Amino acid sequence: MPRTPERKQLHLNAFLMSTGHHEASWRLPESPAEANSDIEHYKNLARIAERGRLDSLFLADSPVLMGDPGRRPAAKLEPTVLLTALAGATRHIGLIATASTSYNEPYNLARRFASLDHVSGGRAGWNIVTTAGADAARNFGLDDTPLHRDRYRRAGEFVEVSTKLWDSWADDAVIADKERGVHALAERVRQIGHRGEFFRVDGPLNVQRPPQGYPLLVQAGSSEDGKDFAARYAEAVFTAQQTLEEGIAFYKDVKERATALGRNPDGIKILPGIVPVIGETEAEALALDAELENLIVPEYAKLQLAKRLKIAPEDLDLDAELPDDIPTEDDIEGAKSRYTLIVELARREKLTVRQLIGR
Repeated sequence: MPRTPERKQLHLNAFLMSTGHHEASWRLPESPAEANSDIEHYKNLARIAERGRLDSLFLADSPVLMGDPGRRPAAKLEPTVLLTALAGATRHIGLIATASTSYNEPYNLARRFASLDHVSGGRAGWNIVTTAGADAARNFGLDDTPLHRDRYRRAGEFVEVSTKLWDSWADDAVIADKERGVHALAERVRQIGHRGEFFRVDGPLNVQRPPQGYPLLVQAGSSEDGKDFAARYAEAVFTAQQTLEEGIAFYKDVKERATALGRNPDGIKILPGIVPVIGETEAEALALDAELENLIVPEYAKLQLAKRLKIAPEDLDLDAELPDDIPTEDDIEGAKSRYTLIVELARREKLTVRQLIGR
């Protein structure tokens, strides 16, 4: 008899933001405008996602205040702390926190994620980011962000040290033998003795091996360095693509890179992002979309776009297309793929700045 083709499963992840992803969603009458620090609000979102059988929750993060807090909710709770609270409010859903390899050390981060994995019963995930931008660098005593390639070299070593630390406790290290007075087998807890380009770490970790062994390793960069990193280390990859063709090309590219490194490409899940606007009917959804666009403060959104594009705000005209003489991706030190996505969308659809900020 012919074999039935194996059915592939669609994995769904909720990218949580306190009041939604749209620039103006916090201004809707029904939005809880102060929800960004309300733990009960996040617990409710987590329970809804779990009830809907989603695979995981994801929290973005950056070690800098993003945007103008005078214009929109900008402050946010530290994600591993928040997800620890959400672990107690849920039973099954995965809990993915963003943490930077540029502004942490492997030991403290490995400990945080091992702890989250224990508290959640093996549901922790780490979205690995390298963090660009001089504003973040200046929060850590630096004048500017390290070079893009250097950040990814550090990130690679950071992940390798972290996995060594999680492995520093064997699965069977703890025996808790009360009669003999032996809690753990000393020979099953070992130093790692890492000496590398960026880190010198002895170990062992002061948290026993996580229930999963390692947290789920996630990555979101789509630059050449980012795709190489994903192919080597990631088990799931977040990506933003504007067309089906671009999404298929990205999927194929990452899978081929993984295969070239000797990995099983099926071990990497590609998760493209969407931002749905939902209503009881299509007309209701379109009306909500129009309402959101009308709530945007154009001048503030233009300032944010100018910052993203590394140009002066006065060089942008709300009712004109992007100027021709903007930087190229090679001129951008951080979030290269997001920069290219925005520019290509604007060029392809001939959007004015006002239309672009509404997208």
